[in-house]
Amino acid sequence: MDLPPESKMSTADRADARPAPPTSLPLQGGGGPAQRKKLSAPPISLSLDQSEDDLGETPDDLDIDVDDLDTPDEGDNLDYTDHEMDWDANRSGAREPVEPIPTCSVDEERQDGQLWRAVVIGEQEHRINMKSIEPYQKVISHGGYYGNGVHAIIVFAACFLPDSDREDYHEVMENLFLYVISTLELMVAEDYMIVYLNGATPHRRMPGLGWLKRCYQMIDRRLRKNLKSFIIVHPSWFIRTILAITRPFISTKFSNKIKYVNSLDELHELIPMEYVHIPECIIRLDEELKEATENSKINSFLLGPEPTASRTQKKPDEAGVSTS
Repeated sequence: MDLPPESKMSTADRADARPAPPTSLPLQGGGGPAQRKKLSAPPISLSLDQSEDDLGETPDDLDIDVDDLDTPDEGDNLDYTDHEMDWDANRSGAREPVEPIPTCSVDEERQDGQLWRAVVIGEQEHRINMKSIEPYQKVISHGGYYGNGVHAIIVFAACFLPDSDREDYHEVMENLFLYVISTLELMVAEDYMIVYLNGATPHRRMPGLGWLKRCYQMIDRRLRKNLKSFIIVHPSWFIRTILAITRPFISTKFSNKIKYVNSLDELHELIPMEYVHIPECIIRLDEELKEATENSKINSFLLGPEPTASRTQKKPDEAGVSTS
């Protein structure tokens, strides 16, 4: 039986008769003609040299002779900068001793953080050097409460002020001023009074007129309004003179709040003294003044009343002079 002509084709002829595989992918199918996108491969160069003549060629020998490489001789002069020479010299020579960074304990770091305090006075931030005023922080203290237990007693002891002969006196007073004002704002919530302990304070520790005036001006209006009394204990002629000079510059309401107290016994009659801290020097001064007052009374009693001019002069009728 004879096979059809197609069946007599060899396997090779069949492979040649197959259609070639597509080299592109069809895009979106549709009714129109099929659109194909050609994919092109980038040219690949296998040459180490980028010249056009050798493009597509590979070198036959890639061996590198190390002996043929140029290396600097020992006698060649190398171009170093000054910094490199200094650094090399430091490496070859003896190194300078480097002080290690000191380590601080937790307590020391906490103390360093407490050396400065940031406060806000009159809507302006200030920094206080707490180290410089450390010996003088006793100048202001809380003396408890009076009245219904809500009115604070603020004690200001002038004997704890620094001496004016210090080299850093103005710096210390500046920081102390900020400390007093900021502490006063923290202690006072409602009405309050200030007890100014003026006794046992030498003249070199007396605050200046400008310092007191600035304190008064920097005090917040709320604090000036809530101040009910300003008691001065053991007033001296100096403090009386200062207040007399500044009276025209302060309000009449503030002037009426000032009271003078000559002894601690009189102060005890005005306010509770349970929590008011009185320095030892003021206690000794008060005892000396009390003793001097008692001695003066005793001497006056022993000497009797001084004769007055009205008693030494006799009336005309008592002298035996007739008026007729």
